[in-house]
Amino acid sequence: MRCIDVAERRARIGVRHRLAVAARAEDPVEVARDMVALHSTDPSSVYVATWARTNGGSVREVERALYEDRSLIRLLGMRRTVFVTSLDVAPVMQAACSHAVAARERRKLLGFLAASGVADDEAGVRAWLAETEDIAVRALAARGESTATELAADDARLSTEVVLSAGKSYQGTQKVASRLLLLLAAEGRAVRGRPRGSWTSHQYRWAPLTDWFPGGLAHWDTHRAEEELARRWLRTFGPATADDLRWWAGWTKTQVTRVLTRLRPVEADLGGGATGLLLPDDLEETARPEPWAALLPALDSTPMGWHERGWFLGDHGPRLFDGFGNIGPSLWWDGRIVGGWAQDRSGGIVCRFLEDVGADAEAAVRREAERLAVPLGTVRLSARTRGRTWLEDELAGAVA
Repeated sequence: MRCIDVAERRARIGVRHRLAVAARAEDPVEVARDMVALHSTDPSSVYVATWARTNGGSVREVERALYEDRSLIRLLGMRRTVFVTSLDVAPVMQAACSHAVAARERRKLLGFLAASGVADDEAGVRAWLAETEDIAVRALAARGESTATELAADDARLSTEVVLSAGKSYQGTQKVASRLLLLLAAEGRAVRGRPRGSWTSHQYRWAPLTDWFPGGLAHWDTHRAEEELARRWLRTFGPATADDLRWWAGWTKTQVTRVLTRLRPVEADLGGGATGLLLPDDLEETARPEPWAALLPALDSTPMGWHERGWFLGDHGPRLFDGFGNIGPSLWWDGRIVGGWAQDRSGGIVCRFLEDVGADAEAAVRREAERLAVPLGTVRLSARTRGRTWLEDELAGAVA
């Protein structure tokens, strides 16, 4: 069994995650493809993650790939999370993860509709949804592009309010149009387009997917897609454990066992009794890059790529993760997390080291902060899609 030490794993992060200076990518599409996908629950994460992995960087460059060239696409994928990925990876994600997410979303919506009393029995609820879904598809096609609010105004059924989490302390309501757009996107029939506001906005316009990509996404067999997605993930994140894959993909243990049986990775000793997995053609040692620094955004795909993070996170987890398991903005030095960062009231970047990293590392982090400040300008990033971390609260108090 090949032994893979922590130094090798950290070197792979620098090179394969495009974070070492010499390994930076040419453009946002290359970044998304090499990372398999970029977290996009917080829209700004895609931009900051791209800037960390390319030279230069601008809002315009990322927007062009997303909305003009349409060489990147947003999908509801692994773990029911919104990701941005390249067009060659998108159909793989769709078949391997999104279809299962869509099936769960459809069952969930049927439950919401039943609880809201749109019909007297299960058959009636299903018929109501089918008819309303057809109305939504036709209305979206007629508009070409629409917000959920605009679509809801096109037909009384689309403005029907459903009760979410009935009987719970967090019970709420939502118009059917919003839930249907989410479902259509998960099924690969609609796509999130340009947001209404700035690049940090969460309010998207929606469009039929075939308007953006004639012919739609290529069809993949589910089992082949699962194998291909796992192969791509191992190429970027390996060596990693089967539990890492299960967590990242949102699959069951049965799915992971089936995928690994087909993929046939080789085992690697990660130390401490942990067994990692590698692709059979990926056993060569990585040439060590020059020490590198990075400021990664909240929910970045690198720290969120593994379930077991101790080898690069150390003891810093309680300060950098919120109560839902989401990481906030993180500082990296040569393959490990050494602190976090936030913004002051003017949008200036404030860094906090959680350990002594030495003068060279601190200077490298400052240079990265200055580099990130250029495309950020005075834009303030928010934590609307997650809870603020302990360190973010501490920094906010320090710079308020």
